[in-house]
Amino acid sequence: MKRWVGFVCMLLLLLRNSSVLSQLCVATALGWLLLQLLAKRSRRECFLVDFTCYKPPAEGQANAELSIYVSFSTEPIIPENLKFQWKIFLSSGLGEETSLPQFIFNDEMLATLEEARVEMEETFFATSDELFNRTGVTPQDIDILIVAVSTFTAAPSNASVVASHYKMKESVKTFNLSGMGCSAGVLAVNMAKDLLLVNPDSYALILTTENTTVNANYLGKDRSFMLTNSLFRVGGAALLLSNKPQDAARAKMRLLHSIRTNVAADDEAYACVSVTEDDDGVYGVRLRPSLHAVAAKAVANNLATLGPKVLPLSEQLYYAYNWLCIKLLKMKVEAYVPNFKLAFQHFCVHPGGRGVITGIGKSLKLNEYDLEASRMALFRFGNTSTSGVWYEMAYLHAKGRLKVGERVLQIALGSGFKCNTAVWEVVREKHPLESSCWDECLHRYPCDTKKNYTDDFCDQWLSRVTPSIQPTSNDLDTNTT
Repeated sequence: MKRWVGFVCMLLLLLRNSSVLSQLCVATALGWLLLQLLAKRSRRECFLVDFTCYKPPAEGQANAELSIYVSFSTEPIIPENLKFQWKIFLSSGLGEETSLPQFIFNDEMLATLEEARVEMEETFFATSDELFNRTGVTPQDIDILIVAVSTFTAAPSNASVVASHYKMKESVKTFNLSGMGCSAGVLAVNMAKDLLLVNPDSYALILTTENTTVNANYLGKDRSFMLTNSLFRVGGAALLLSNKPQDAARAKMRLLHSIRTNVAADDEAYACVSVTEDDDGVYGVRLRPSLHAVAAKAVANNLATLGPKVLPLSEQLYYAYNWLCIKLLKMKVEAYVPNFKLAFQHFCVHPGGRGVITGIGKSLKLNEYDLEASRMALFRFGNTSTSGVWYEMAYLHAKGRLKVGERVLQIALGSGFKCNTAVWEVVREKHPLESSCWDECLHRYPCDTKKNYTDDFCDQWLSRVTPSIQPTSNDLDTNTT
């Protein structure tokens, strides 16, 4: 830094005691120096050039009856569990157009390794092809590749599958994230940002999906495993990040902050979401009742770190005053929740289920307009795990709500237990001819996401699929969703 200061001082002295030609040369040198400083600053920034979300084919869509029926396609059928599964679906916040994996529609309904690989490849290749076409970037231009699939991994790795398909250059740096849960999509952004800091003039490609072939069709009897049958659906996203100065003008967004919180030291938090086997040896994903409390704690810890970076000083001072009154003065006053709407204009809350969205919205004092993108993404596409917050971002972008200079907060939750957040600043608004996964259905949203099925309809349906056994009318607990 001292050398640069000395160099500038020398140029200024020459500028003062020189001819017109010398002054012109000095001015040119100063201009060049300014451009270099601006370019160096741009390299430290992380731009989201563009992103795409996967739109599953219409033939894979599953309504309520099909979603429940495939969960009990084997004998014996337990009516109580059938009704429990039905009630979970009705309270999940999912609509009638979410998509199940292709093997569900095959005669054998056999979830094989090949079927799992096909689902992943179709998602990744479709989103990547669209992204390359829209940006003009080729696969050979990619310097960093990050692939996030939580519950499916094989050898060669998922990242190697993508690199091989697109014949990427030998120097590409590949990373394969697995077991990181639904928060891996935002976690991958944080990882790409760190890698771009030490790799100037580079492109980073992030591919996210969840493999529903291997984890979305639990066929056992344990109700803590059944929740995933009514939540997880086919989906995926592709993101192109860059630190190239020339991409600053055409990028959609600029990454301002990314915060990662991991509460795995808490045994209850560590075990609340896990891929394991039930008592009968049936494989699936278990969600424990403590999930909501664990998620609330993780979100609170994450926002406590993020708050000082984004909140106005007045809001921070009021929060500090409230904390002192409660902790030191022992005053019986209500804990103050900072108003994060002073820092962000838009919110993309993890679409893990209606209860998750409602819980986070309540804790942050968000209204239904703030939660609209989250509820509509869950209703139309389901819980797409790592790519969920990007369907929400696509919704906001397609609606034309993202204006230059506005900020968006993404909140993602995942097993472990983790809460990851990302703060984006809008750089470019939506082009009128820009395509989106919401194009064909955007006019129908927002809509009422509550199901209109009655208990009588549920009982009639159960009597059709289990004619020899009448279902019970027990009011089963579905609060986990």
